[in-house]
Amino acid sequence: MSESQFRGVIPPVVIPLDENRKLDLEALERSINRMIDAGVDGLFFLGSSGEVAFLTDAQRYHVLQEAVAMVNNRVPVLAGIIDMETMRVVDQAKRAKGYGVDALVATAPFYALGGPKEVERHFRAIREHTDLPLFAYDLPVCVHTKLDPTMLVRLGTDGVIQGVKDSSGDDVLFRWLCIENEQAGHPLQVLTGHEVCVDGAYMAGADGSVPGLANIDPVSYVEQWRAYQSGDWERVRELQDHLARLMFVTRVVKATVGFGAGVGAFKTALWQMGVFNTNQMREPVQALEGEDVQAIVEVLKREGMM
Repeated sequence: MSESQFRGVIPPVVIPLDENRKLDLEALERSINRMIDAGVDGLFFLGSSGEVAFLTDAQRYHVLQEAVAMVNNRVPVLAGIIDMETMRVVDQAKRAKGYGVDALVATAPFYALGGPKEVERHFRAIREHTDLPLFAYDLPVCVHTKLDPTMLVRLGTDGVIQGVKDSSGDDVLFRWLCIENEQAGHPLQVLTGHEVCVDGAYMAGADGSVPGLANIDPVSYVEQWRAYQSGDWERVRELQDHLARLMFVTRVVKATVGFGAGVGAFKTALWQMGVFNTNQMREPVQALEGEDVQAIVEVLKREGMM
C-alpha cells in the first residue's frame, strides 16, 4: 500500500467495553461502520484513544484481529505498536502484520528514558524487522520524549519512517516539521492529532488528521478535509469552530482529569448517542456518571449531535 494513501481523516478508534470490561464486539462494529460510512480515509487502532496502555498483549491482539475483520479492506488499518523497549515493539509489529494491518505506529521508548540517539536507534531497529509503513507517534505527554522535527525528516528521507502522527499539541514544532518536510521533498505524511486546531495544521501543510473527536463526529472532520482539498477555507474554519465547541465534552467533566476526562468523555458521548452500549473504562479508570454525563449530553445537544 502506497504511503500516499495514509492521508485525510484517520480516527484513532475508541474501543467499547461491556459492563464487565470485556470487548463489546457489537458496539465496535457499529462504530467502525459509522466512521467508514462517513467517509474516513483510514482507522487507527491501539492508540491512546484505544486505551492501549491498559491492555495486555492478548487483549491488544484480540482488538486487532476483530478490527481487521470488521474493516474488511474498506479503508487502511493502522496499528499501534506501543511499548517500553524496542524488541517488545518489534514483537508487536510482527504480530500486527500477521493480522493483516496496513501500517504501524510507534512512540519513542519510555520508562527507561534515553536521549535522542537512542530514540533514533529505536525507530531504525523497528524498520530492520518490518517492511510495513511505519509512523512515528509524537506523544510527549505520555512517553516524556518530544520527537525532534529534524530527526523525523532524516528518518523519513532514509526510508525508516513514512509518516508522523503528531499528538504533541506543540503547534510551533509542528509547523517547523511541515517546513522541514517540504524542504526535504515531502518524505513524510504528516498527520495532526490536535482536534481543536486541525484547520491550522492544514494551513501549515498537514496531510491529514487523526482526531479522537472524529469517533463522535466523523462527518464534520471528513467534510472539513474535503473543504480544505477544494480550497474552501471559510468552510474549513466554520467546521473547526463547531468541532472546537464539541470538544467541550472533555472540558465540562468535573469528577476527574486527564485520561478519564478525555477518553472517558468520548465514551460517554458515544454511549449517550447510542453508538456504544456503555461508557465503561479499563481498570483502574472509572466511568463518568451523574452530573458529568448530563453536562456532556448538553454539549452534544448544543452542537446538534443529539
